[in-house]
Amino acid sequence: MSAQPPALPESAQRVIRDLRELAELTSDANGAQRVAWGPVWRKARTWFADKVAKDLGAKVEADSAGNHWVTIPGQSPNAVLVASHLDSVPNGGWLDGCLGVMAGLEALRRYAQQTDQPVTLKLVDWADEEGARFGRSLMGSSAAAGTLTLDDVRGLTDRQGITLPDALRENGIHLDTMRNAHQELMRIPAKAYLELHIEQGPVLESMKKPTGVVLGTFGVERHMVRFTGQAAHSGSTPIPMRRDAFLAAAQFALAVREIGLRHSTPGANVVCTCGIVKVEPCIVTAVPGTCDISIDQRALDATVLAQMLADAKAAAAKAAQDNQVSVEWKKLWTIEPRPFNPRLLQLCEEAVREVTGDATRLPSGPLHDSAEMVPHMPVVMMFAQSSPGLSHCKEENTPEDCLSLTIQAFLRLVEKTLAANSVDLHRKKP
Repeated sequence: MSAQPPALPESAQRVIRDLRELAELTSDANGAQRVAWGPVWRKARTWFADKVAKDLGAKVEADSAGNHWVTIPGQSPNAVLVASHLDSVPNGGWLDGCLGVMAGLEALRRYAQQTDQPVTLKLVDWADEEGARFGRSLMGSSAAAGTLTLDDVRGLTDRQGITLPDALRENGIHLDTMRNAHQELMRIPAKAYLELHIEQGPVLESMKKPTGVVLGTFGVERHMVRFTGQAAHSGSTPIPMRRDAFLAAAQFALAVREIGLRHSTPGANVVCTCGIVKVEPCIVTAVPGTCDISIDQRALDATVLAQMLADAKAAAAKAAQDNQVSVEWKKLWTIEPRPFNPRLLQLCEEAVREVTGDATRLPSGPLHDSAEMVPHMPVVMMFAQSSPGLSHCKEENTPEDCLSLTIQAFLRLVEKTLAANSVDLHRKKP
């Protein structure tokens, strides 16, 4: 091995070649098919382990939740973690998740070529970030974070009727011991967690920026709202005498959109979405008697998110009153906002600015494994531009020049974080 790693542009091109190779191996005409716990995902992980063995002479180690770890030991066990995920949604893109893993591998290659390694560098490929097969996202990272409730997932099945415990066993994982991954994570003296991901949205592209500094992941309030009126014949029931549950839901959905617009500011956009609508009896000649509608609200500020939910509940009550129906709420899932570490944000900004000339800040609307790590260690994320602002589809892409700049910035962030922790280590010595 040489004493110094290659120049950053050369490293970025090697990452892109690796990503193309992985896409060729694990995609078909419809896109990436690396669905967690399945055969193509296992093929991707075997391919990755072979690269680790060839390039680093190291082994991939699995924890109790099926997360894969690669370690470059340092003089100190104090560790910097780089992480993302190899799994994809069905018919997914060539960059979602795997960009961070392959850039992480290059960071390990570069660190291994240095003359010394003061601190430890670890790469994590989280298992089942997407939740595409069983509907539970962040599976491996939530087990490691200690937030996975086993009884909540024990009964999950896929579309073929295969249970989650059976799929886990096929991959050498036992559901009842998955949470042991939490103790395994806590034994690592992790001083920083760095994750690279594509934006999965149009903001950076609209700003003509290749790379963004991520402020944190949105908090989420996700609920089902049921409006209950009275089914009636559509031909014989006058409109003023109807108790139309769908009209109440429609009024509510329009109000939800206005709530999102009202709480958005130039520096802190929020999102509100009604993605599911189920009407009964759902026939052309009947006034809807019941209507279930979902609401998904996301914001980076916890106070704003709480006010958005309060506004939505008031809007639902008004819609129910205006349409002579009742309303009830059922919580589906919530997670608080997870702002990232100020010190790492500063290092991330420096790295992005040094490579691209500017450092745009933005929040992450989608959740990532990094959100599960925030309570346990300092965390930051970096985004690559998505063009044309799409993800979870084969059209997902990032122009190669933007991709190269982002990879270079991320590798610089890794080096800055390693150096900062090395300085901290030396300062603590007597």
